[in-house]
Amino acid sequence: MAPILVFDIETIPDAAGLRKLWDLDAGVSDAAVVDLVSQRRRQATGNDFLPAHLQKVVAISCALRDRDSVRVWSLGSAQDAERDIVQRFFDGIERYTPQLVSWNGSGFDLPVLHYRALVHGIPGGSYWDMGENDREFKFNNYISRFHTRHTDLMDVLAGYQNRAWAPLDEIAQLCGLPGKLGMDGSQVYSAWQRGEIEAIRNYCETDVANTYLLFLRFQLIRGILDADAHAKEVEAFRAFLASQDAPHWKEFAAAWK
Repeated sequence: MAPILVFDIETIPDAAGLRKLWDLDAGVSDAAVVDLVSQRRRQATGNDFLPAHLQKVVAISCALRDRDSVRVWSLGSAQDAERDIVQRFFDGIERYTPQLVSWNGSGFDLPVLHYRALVHGIPGGSYWDMGENDREFKFNNYISRFHTRHTDLMDVLAGYQNRAWAPLDEIAQLCGLPGKLGMDGSQVYSAWQRGEIEAIRNYCETDVANTYLLFLRFQLIRGILDADAHAKEVEAFRAFLASQDAPHWKEFAAAWK
């Protein structure tokens, strides 16, 4: 069985890209650039959240279930440049060829990663393969919405109906999981401005934990895991939590009844 890699990203507005597209003077601060563009977008759409191609990746967190182990971590370090973090993501796919799992990965995370890979010139042959190099990828690849090599849980559970999409936080809580801890996506840019990169990474990791545990439950209702196997996988993740000293994991464990 292929390794399972659950992933989530956190982003902020790409101030450098916005300055280039809007032809703004280099003397204008990043914060002012973002404020200006956000105001214009709010006036035009009623929402100041920028589209995927105007986002910059500040964290990628993963849960890897491989052989007899499961672990959650954030790629690189808090000091790493965006290019290095995104490169690590595609390098991991090249190395493990895992089954990718996400919550809204098709709608947001992967399009952002596509654009940032394009901007930085980051290769990812296995990720982009649709049968040209490996015939199996013609029938099950990472790009197709309806293939399982990437499973976007939100999309699948909604029956691929956008109007039925549900927030991770609410579904996690309905299933007895902690849901979002520390912050939510709307607070990431403010946290980044304050230099709280580790807090962003920690928040991203707990989102991945919620998604991984929901995936295990999904495998249960699909019949891939029976009740005993599901319980064993859940206990393995509880064991991972018990081995962690970081405060966000202690908070997650305490909130997971």
